[in-house]
Amino acid sequence: MKVWINHDLGSDLREEIAPDASFGQDDGRYYVKESAENSGAEKMFDGTANPAGSDGIARIPAGALERVIESAEE
Repeated sequence: MKVWINHDLGSDLREEIAPDASFGQDDGRYYVKESAENSGAEKMFDGTANPAGSDGIARIPAGALERVIESAEE
């Protein structure tokens, strides 16, 4: 599965629910990330090193799918 966060729609993933798929920044927003276990190297899609928003699509491991859905629903 691949996910991205649309901040314009108020979408967010909570780091405490899905820490392997998201992280918070100083701007108060959460961004998606790919874990090293899933892609070989950790990738942060925060608009700095990698694109954010719909251009920053992260691959999510199958085992994290339920947590990512729960996090988005929160």
